[in-house]
Amino acid sequence: MVNVRKLFKVASVFVTVAFLAFLLILTSNNQQMLAAPAVAALPPPPGQSAAASSLPAEVQITTDDLAKLLQAPGGVKPLLIHVGFHPLYAQAHIPGSGYIGPASQPEAVEKLRNRVERLPRQKFIVLYCGCCPWSHCPTLRPAYEALHGMGFIKVKVLYIPNNFGQDWADRGFPVERGE
Repeated sequence: MVNVRKLFKVASVFVTVAFLAFLLILTSNNQQMLAAPAVAALPPPPGQSAAASSLPAEVQITTDDLAKLLQAPGGVKPLLIHVGFHPLYAQAHIPGSGYIGPASQPEAVEKLRNRVERLPRQKFIVLYCGCCPWSHCPTLRPAYEALHGMGFIKVKVLYIPNNFGQDWADRGFPVERGE
């Protein structure tokens, strides 16, 4: 059986390298590279970072707070949506969460929009990834901005400082495997 922590560390390195390459392309003056599909995914507003760390604190929820919320009897449970990479979701994810795909890609953002389009705009939604350290995550901001742009007013992003394995699974919070 694959060690979750090792898998997340490998994925973290991969995503960090991919994100740095993405930033290099964005800062390049080569117009052909800027037109490539890999960079067509929801660029951040001028002067802001694409990383999750640029999301304001008021839209974040901690792993402790989410775990308490999910364990509370009779409370309103949020719609949980994983906006990261499928191998990580299949290895371990929050029980009951749905998989959308990495929201750094336009196809996944469109899938996210389709998933929520008929929901009331007051629906409580929690987005999470956990593939890499929070300061490098390229998927949460585009997902949050897509939902916010659709008028959803109760959207939170799960603050995962390091990775899902270390900050959720290894802490004993519940996980499901597969899919």
